[in-house]
Amino acid sequence: MDLRQEFFRPPDILIADDDRFIRDLLAMYLTDAGCNVRSCVNGAQAWDSIRERHPDLVLLDIRMPQMDGLTVCGKLKDNPETQFIPVVIVTALDAEDEELHAIEAGADDFITKPFNSVILLTRVRSLLRLKRLHDDLESRNHLLRQVLHRYVDHEIADVILTDPDRHLKLGGETRQITVLFADLREFTHFSASHPAPQVVDLLNLLFNEMVELVYKNQGTFDKFLGDAIMAFYGAPISGENDAQRALRTALEMQECFQRLQSEAQDRIPAPLGLGAGIHSGEAIVGNIGSERLMDYTVVGDTVNVARRLQESAKPGEILISDATYRLVPEAEVGFLGPQSLHGRDGLVDVYTLLGLPDR
Repeated sequence: MDLRQEFFRPPDILIADDDRFIRDLLAMYLTDAGCNVRSCVNGAQAWDSIRERHPDLVLLDIRMPQMDGLTVCGKLKDNPETQFIPVVIVTALDAEDEELHAIEAGADDFITKPFNSVILLTRVRSLLRLKRLHDDLESRNHLLRQVLHRYVDHEIADVILTDPDRHLKLGGETRQITVLFADLREFTHFSASHPAPQVVDLLNLLFNEMVELVYKNQGTFDKFLGDAIMAFYGAPISGENDAQRALRTALEMQECFQRLQSEAQDRIPAPLGLGAGIHSGEAIVGNIGSERLMDYTVVGDTVNVARRLQESAKPGEILISDATYRLVPEAEVGFLGPQSLHGRDGLVDVYTLLGLPDR
């Protein structure tokens, strides 16, 4: 039985037993099967070796000096970094209560000495298969987390992964959200009068910091729209202060823009400025597109109003709707009166955001 062919590399096995004959016998069987083997004479040495380099599987005797095998097994299973490493208890004790203690400590299998080499290697192979499946799943989840982190904060990504069938399926649902648009003023003139590499350098400089502010305030990044950023708050995870976090993001974006402009005037010349618009209301939130290619986004009049407010904002200005102000009445604002927004019937009461009490 050659385990290397099945697992594409030599499995790393750790043996801990104070009986030299048993250690050498186990090592011989496992080495002949294509494994890399580490041997320890007691539980304390085994635990140090496990922490130094995580093995693929551990074989433990129960009665060992300094630290017994059940204690090592318990520590291994209680540690989030090592809890999925398979543990096989190999012991001369044959009592049912000893086997029960091993299982209670978290052992994955139990083999009594003297053991049959074929049975031992068969059980080792079975546990290594389960370990490989777990490692493959963790690798896929890690990759999925990396993809999700491009759009949402780490905490939100973890919530999405707890119920991916709900959050990652094609389709949408009506949610109460707050939408934020932030856009560069005078960018059209800047891009027409500067070489493309300088234009891209400017956008990357600003977007790198702006997106982090969205994540910092637990917003969901939606997309880049040329020189604009779109984000929303309240989905996939909603909270009582979604609108407040959107306002805080916009204020921090303005502060960030001013700081970057003062630090790099040659890269962000004075005519450029940042305008933002924020509106709250119901919208369809979900994955829109095809089964192969989808975009987690929001659709509806709430989005349109937020974008029109952003388009009306002057450099350095944040415009918010009456709907958003009602959700954050403690915000420091200036009332601009009813405004007509392009492409929309009726008037919208508009405020300019000046600050928040905690800032």
